[in-house]
Parts: sequence; C-alpha cells; structure tokens
Amino acid sequence: MSRSTLLPVLTLPNPIVLLPTARIQLSLDEDVGTHLIELVQRSEVQLVIGTVPCTSPTTIHPWGTAARVVRVVRPISRASQRVYHVTLHGLSRIHFPDTSSGPFAPNELIELRAEYPPADGPPSPESIAPFRAAASKLLDSLAQDATQQSRRDVYVKISHMIEEVSDDRAPWMADVIVAGINKVEYADKLAYLSAAGSDDRLRRATELFVKQASITEVTKKIAQSIDESLSKQQKEFFLRQQLAAIQRELNNLNRPPGAANAPGPGSAPSIGSSSDLDDNEQSEADDMAEIKAKIEAMAKDSEERKMAVREWKRLQRIPSGSVEHGVIRNYLEWITSIPWPSSAAYADVTNNDKLRDRAFLANARRQLDEDHYGLEKIKKRLIEYLAVVRLKQLQAEREARSPSDAIVPVTPPPNSELEGNKASRRRVEGDATSRALALIQKALNSKPTAGASQSDVGANDEVKDRQLVKVPHPAKPPSGGPKQQRGAASKAVKGPILLFVGPPGTGKTSLGQSIARALDRPFQRISLGGVRDEAEIRGHRRTYVASGPGSIVQALRKAGRPDPVILLDEVDKIGQSNFHGDPAAALLEVLDPEQNHSFNDHYINVPIDLSQVLFICTSNSLETISAPLLDRCEIIQLSGYTYDEKIHIANKFLLPKQLKANGLTPEHVSLTQPALMHIATHYTREAGVRSLERAIGAVVRYKAVEWAEYSDSTGITDIAALPSLEKSEGKTYKKVVEEHELEKILGIARWDEEELHREERRGLVYGLVVTGMGEGGILPIETTAVPGSGQLKLTGSLGEVIKESGELALSWVKSHAYDLYITKLRSQDPLKFPEPIDIHLHLPSGAVKKDGPSAGIAMTCAFVSLLTGACVPTNIAMTGEVTLRGRVGPVGGIKEKVLGAHRAQVTKVILPWANRKDVEHDVPLEVRAEMQFVFVRTMEEVLEAAFGKGVLNWRGNMVVMESRL
Repeated sequence: MSRSTLLPVLTLPNPIVLLPTARIQLSLDEDVGTHLIELVQRSEVQLVIGTVPCTSPTTIHPWGTAARVVRVVRPISRASQRVYHVTLHGLSRIHFPDTSSGPFAPNELIELRAEYPPADGPPSPESIAPFRAAASKLLDSLAQDATQQSRRDVYVKISHMIEEVSDDRAPWMADVIVAGINKVEYADKLAYLSAAGSDDRLRRATELFVKQASITEVTKKIAQSIDESLSKQQKEFFLRQQLAAIQRELNNLNRPPGAANAPGPGSAPSIGSSSDLDDNEQSEADDMAEIKAKIEAMAKDSEERKMAVREWKRLQRIPSGSVEHGVIRNYLEWITSIPWPSSAAYADVTNNDKLRDRAFLANARRQLDEDHYGLEKIKKRLIEYLAVVRLKQLQAEREARSPSDAIVPVTPPPNSELEGNKASRRRVEGDATSRALALIQKALNSKPTAGASQSDVGANDEVKDRQLVKVPHPAKPPSGGPKQQRGAASKAVKGPILLFVGPPGTGKTSLGQSIARALDRPFQRISLGGVRDEAEIRGHRRTYVASGPGSIVQALRKAGRPDPVILLDEVDKIGQSNFHGDPAAALLEVLDPEQNHSFNDHYINVPIDLSQVLFICTSNSLETISAPLLDRCEIIQLSGYTYDEKIHIANKFLLPKQLKANGLTPEHVSLTQPALMHIATHYTREAGVRSLERAIGAVVRYKAVEWAEYSDSTGITDIAALPSLEKSEGKTYKKVVEEHELEKILGIARWDEEELHREERRGLVYGLVVTGMGEGGILPIETTAVPGSGQLKLTGSLGEVIKESGELALSWVKSHAYDLYITKLRSQDPLKFPEPIDIHLHLPSGAVKKDGPSAGIAMTCAFVSLLTGACVPTNIAMTGEVTLRGRVGPVGGIKEKVLGAHRAQVTKVILPWANRKDVEHDVPLEVRAEMQFVFVRTMEEVLEAAFGKGVLNWRGNMVVMESRL
C-alpha cells in the first residue's frame, strides 16, 4: 500500500532530472532560496523535499524524486540573479497524483501531495541477465574510450560491482549507472523515472544501455572514417604546398635580374602569404569540387542534370588551356548557380514558415501600413493576393502530405556519372559527412532489444550504400521525388501577375519590396526601361562570343532561391520591335502563369521553372504596352496622393529620412503643419511625393548649414544645451521652420499665381486633363472672336479626336444659338450675323500633345461664354464628352482629374452622370467632403451648373426633337 504525505516540492527546469542515488547542484533565486533556508531551520532532522521535472513551462511530470537537502550556500558575488546554490541527493521515487492544479513554473518551491510507491519484490531472473550483459558491455566501451586513467578505473570497478551485486540490489545499481550517464536524452530519463517496478526499471535500463552502446560504436566508426579522410586530405595538402613552393622557386629563377627586388604586377607573392586573389591549383580544385557537388545534388533524370553531366564530361576531355574549356566552365558555373526547385542543394532554402503562421496576414497588413500611408484599396488588393498565396501553399502541403511517417531509403548509384579516369582527383568531403549522418540517423531510429548484438546495429556495407531519411508526418510533406516537389511548389505559389500603373513617386516599387518583406523572400528588381534587345530577357546563345544568360536568370542567381519576388520595372518604356527582336514579346512567356514553368533561356538551353517566382510589374501608363502583355497582367491603378496624405507621408517618412540623410535629428529641425501644407500646395505639383521630398530636403539642408555655423561660432554641439530665443545674445538658431520663412529658403512659389489668381473672363473655361505620366490637373480652354468668314481655328498641338470634339461643340452651339438668344432667327449663323467672325480656340502648353474626347463640354461652355458674354467662375472645372444631340458621355481618369482639381483648389467639378460611381469608389472621402460634384446628362444641365441658374436665358417655346432613326 502506498504512503501519502504533503511535501515541499522544487520544480526542475528542462532538461534537469534528478534520479535516485544521484546528486545535483542547482541555482535558485533569492525568494526560493530564502524559503528553503527557513524550511531547513524549522526541520529537526535533515530536510527531505520533493523534486519534479517541468515538461513544459506550465506542466509537471507525474513522477519525481524525494531528495535530501545536503547543503544550501549563498555565494559572496551578487553578479548573478540566482544567489543561492543548493545541493540535493536523490533518495527514492515519488508519485504526484494531482498535477492538474497548475500552472507550474520552473525553479519554484510549492507544496504538493506525494505518494511513495509500495515496496517491490526482487526482480525476475529474465530481466537481470540482459541487464548485467548490457551494462557490462556499455561500461567496457566507456572504459576503452576514457582518456583519463582514474575514470577508466571507475568504469572497471562499477563493472565488477555489477557481477558481484545481489539480485535484490540490481534495481539500485541500475539507478546508479543511469544517473551517471551524461548523454541520456530527456525523454528517456523521464520514462526511466516513471518505472516504479523492479522488472520495468531493469528493462528500461537495459534498453538505454544498448542504445548508448550502439551510439558509442557508431561514433567510433564515424571518427575512424573521418580520420582516414582527413589523413588523405592532409597528405594531398602537403604535396600541393610543396608543388606551389617549387613553382615559386622556378618563377624566381626565370625572373629578369633587374626585377629581382622590385615588386610589380607580375611578381610572385612571398612564401607563406595568402590572398583571395591567388589563383592556385588548390582553389581550382575546390571550385571544381563545388561544381561537381552541385551537379550531384540535382534531381535524378532531370533536364538540367543531363545537360550538366554532358558538359562536365566534355570539360574533362578538353585541355585546360583551350578557349572551349573556359566557355564550358563558365556555362557549368551558371547552370549550377541557378536555384533549381528540384535540386537537393536548394531544398532547404525555400522558407514557407511565414505562410504557415496564423498571423501572416496581420503582419503583412502591418508591414504595408508601416511602409505606405493611404492607398487603402491597393493594400486591400495586395492582402487578397497574399491570402491567395498562403491558401494555395497550405493546400499544396495538405495534398502532398503522406498519411503516416515513413522511412524513405535513398540509394545512391553505385558509380557516379561524374567520375572520370584522373588519378589525382580529390575525394569530396561530403561523402564522409553523408555516411556519418546516415549512421547517426540509423542509431537514433533503431530500437534494439535486450538480446541485440553488435551485428544488429547496422552492417557497414549496407549503411554505406543506403541512407535512411525519416520523414515526420506533421512537420513537412515527404519528397516523393523531384517531380512531386516541383509540382507541389508550383501549385502553391502560382497566381496572377500584378501590374502597378500610376504616376511617378506613388510607391509602386516600394510596394513590391513590402510584399517581399511580408513573404520573407528575396527581392530583385529588373529595370526594363530602354531595353531593346530580346537577348537581354532570354539571353544570348552560346555560339556568340561573351554570351551570357538573360536578366531573369541573373535575378534568380542573385536571389539564391527558386521563389523570389522579381519586380519588372518600367514595362511601358521597353523598346519596340526591331532587328534585335521584340523584348516585349519575350516577356509573354515570362509573365504567363501557364507557360513560365518551362521558361527557356537561350544561354542555359534548359527549361527553367519560374512558376514559384512572384512577378510584379510597374508602369506609368498603359498606352505603350502591347495588348497580349496586358492580357497576362492584373492591372492595379495607383493614383496620386491628396494633400492630407502628403502631409502625413511628409511627417512620417520624408522628414525623418531627410534628417537622417543630412546628419540631423528631430530635435534640430521641425516644420509646422502650415509650412508643410504650403510646400505641398505652392512648391510641388505632382501626383507622387518626390518633388515634396526634394523640397523638404532643401529645407533640412538649409537648417543644417545654419546649425553648423551656429555650432562653430558658439561652441554648442548639443541641441539640448541650446538657449531660448529670449535669453540668447547675438547669433541665434531657430529650429522651427514656419510658413513665412519658406520663400527665403526655397525661393518664390512656382504655382502661386495660377492657383490664387485665375482669371475670370469671357470665353475662358477650365477643363480637367490627365497627363501622360498619369497626373491630373486643370487646363484652361481659351477662345476669342476675330474678324473672318465664320471658320473655327484650333491650336495647341491637338490630336484628331480633340479637334472633332471642338467641331461637335461648335455645331451644338450653332444649332442652339437661337434658343440662347445669340441669334434672332433659327436660320442665322452666329459666326456670320450680325458680322462675320472666326473663332480661335487654343489650349496652352503648345509643346505638349493633347488628344481625347473629354474636353467636349468644356469647349461647348467656352463657345457659349464667348458668344453670350457670360463668364464661368474660376472655381469650376469640368470634363465630359459631348454628342451632337447634346448628351454628355462618360470619360476616364476621373480620380486623377478630381485629385488634380483638388490640388488646384477647385471647389466645384462638373462630371458626366455615368461617372458618379467612379467618384464614389475611387475618390477619397476627405476630397469629396471639400468639393462639390455636379453630375449631368445633357448640355442644358452643364450650362446651368457652369454659369448658374438663371444666368443664361432660354427661349420658353424651345422644342427639342430627337431622331428615332
């Protein structure tokens, strides 16, 4: 019957386990040590406490050990946090029936109810005999490996004690030996501690002894094989050093007499000196061995391995001085440096731990918010994109995961394909390492019985020829071959190709970098601006001199992983088709998810799997991109920033960046909010923030010069010691930059007159435009009447479409001239009665090409204003296409145009009725709150919104007839 008692119990941290008969020393903090001293002082006899291992930070093991407190010492030094040392001696096993009252923490002294197990009878002879044999074998092995004579004598004495000890004391002897072995795993110690019965304890001890003996024997074999390999390498190294010394002496003999003491470019290095630039035979052999190892790591029967093996055999047959030798060597270096998804050399490089993390999307959203302000719709689409990548990866892992763990034998071929006939070839060091890993894996995975013999540990020949690789079920899917691994990976990451379209400076490139950081993948950028040769994408064929792979393969080599994030920058500026080929057509295969799993580079000439690569393209416009290339991309529009967004970006990103770049801190310079707003509205006019950053940089540099001069003149180098402006005498330094100081620093504002003093005059209307770089703005439409013959003259570098819009607008005005009281009869032409005139319409910035139908209603209003004398207020801008019937059609670029009008301080915008959804979906809420939008269907509504209600007089008996043809 077990005996129960209440004991103070000390929780032991992982991996400490106190077994009976063992003695350990622990370090305790001040609270636990003080409590233990109090218990020792209150106890009349030597204090006995319980110890229990903590299997996790909150749980304990149900079995522990009753231990006697031998000594409690407080060292003199207080450098460590744990200030007490306690020595415990294990007595017997105890059981804790209640381990669910936690949580428990390591190195705590608590009270728990413990049960002493009942006394067990003597063990059976069936368990004693294997125990004695296994223990004797292990102790003999330890005695042979011991380097000190005293330790060897201890092992021999314990071995004699095992033979002489009685059967009743055999369990006690098992506790002594198990406690004395240092290399027993934590789980095995816990399992042995739980064995309360004598037979169970001896059986577990026998298993531990057999396992330790097997590991010791395997370690001997590994050490012996490594010693043999090292001895051969040392001999080869010695001979090569002798050969290098002889070569240096020969070079000294052949050197001219005048150059004996003058070091020059061709002089040999001194004996014993080493440099990374030395090109000796040792480094050449190392490079060739590395290339060979990478070829061996390629997947069996893969195209890249077949090509590499064929070229390797050619390289062995060609003399090293031949030109072809260098060409083949260069090709082998390139083909082995590509991260092939099926290669064993890059099997562990791909890291998808971030995708498995449940907080992946939250971390990605936080990363995007840290790198960019605003762009909420863009961030939403990127989060959707990352979510799809994560779900596909997890789905591919679930499909590739096997139902149970498996031991997969990997049998290397008996004769390597790369073995030649040269007797001087070195042995690759990875062979000994792979055999050592196989021996250790077999020893750890084997479960020998009590009667296991030395032959059960593993036959030497079989272990050398086969490698056992254990594939655990929950950790990673088993690699069932290169084809399965490549298919799972490509299915995991195949997704749409994103194309970021927007003005310069809106964060397209940095968005790609944020995606790479969120996925924990390498980022590579390929600039396609001005690329006019197809070979720069696909590479040159090996028949050309100085040929090489294309930019895609070069980016893969730099990334070092088969799944990088590659940014194809400025795809709209790629060269057009010429006699060098069409580089845009070469991108079709790269950016097609259904084809890029077998991308063919002309130099490598082996299909390359690009399906794991995340391609992101950037562009400023879509007009110059071919339709097939656009069809392969998912277009994401990035419009310009509002003023509020620019102010936040300046405070959060631009100003700290410029302060750091110019050697200042936020304590040296600070800009007020009105000053930043003045810079954004009067010194910059762009959709992005690059000009804003340059203007802020100019302000910071001005203050840097001012601070440097002040510091040199006063000797104050610490900004904290700067006196206040009231107490300072003489030269002062003011760290706050206010709005009225900007003109002195940045000069006269560039857009001051246009924004604040727009002219309100007859025949002048402001329209909305989108520039070729994707930026929005306002454009004045000027009209004037000159004597003539009733003709319309259009100037300002106008295209055919916008000229037709002008003719349509004038035709509509002529047809409604009588209704607007411009003429007295319907048959009269307003350009010929009462006097013949010509109308001249001009759009400023004549050097800039202009085209498109969106200026129709603005031109119509300009003609009406010119002929009626009514003026359109300067705070009104408009855009929309007009038809002959007077209908207003929808136009594009609404967000860019509205943001441009907002930057120009326009408060009222007239837009087509069909574009109201674009305003609601794309225009930021703060911009909509500051502007008035009028959505119109007909020209009558346009004129009423532009000139005001009741300004233009319409004849009351106006009849509108519409054709039904």
